[in-house]
Amino acid sequence: MSRHTFTGNAGTTVAIGFDRPLGTFFVQVLRPQPTLKGEDDMVEWQGTEPDELPTAAAAIEIAARYADLPETLGATLETDRLKTLGSVDGPAQRAVRPFLYRS
Repeated sequence: MSRHTFTGNAGTTVAIGFDRPLGTFFVQVLRPQPTLKGEDDMVEWQGTEPDELPTAAAAIEIAARYADLPETLGATLETDRLKTLGSVDGPAQRAVRPFLYRS
C-alpha cells in the first residue's frame, strides 16, 4: 500500500494512495475534531471496495476538491501501483479475499 499525505483546505488532511489487495486507489480526507483533542472527523473516504477507484486520475479528482496537489502526483501514484505488480497475497489476504468478492 502506498500513502501520500497533503495539507488540505480548511484544516483538512488529505491522504491518497494505492491499496494492492483491494486493487484500488483511495482517498481519505480528515478534519480535526474541534471538541476532542487528537481526534479527527472523516470528511470523505473513497476506495474502500475492490476496484472502486481503478485509476489514479479518479482518486486525484476527488482529492483535488480538498487540497492543492502536485502535478506529478498521477505519475507517482501510477508508479506505486506498478511496483505492486509482482506482489502476491499473504495468508491473511488470501483468507479475507472470499469475503471481499461476495455478491
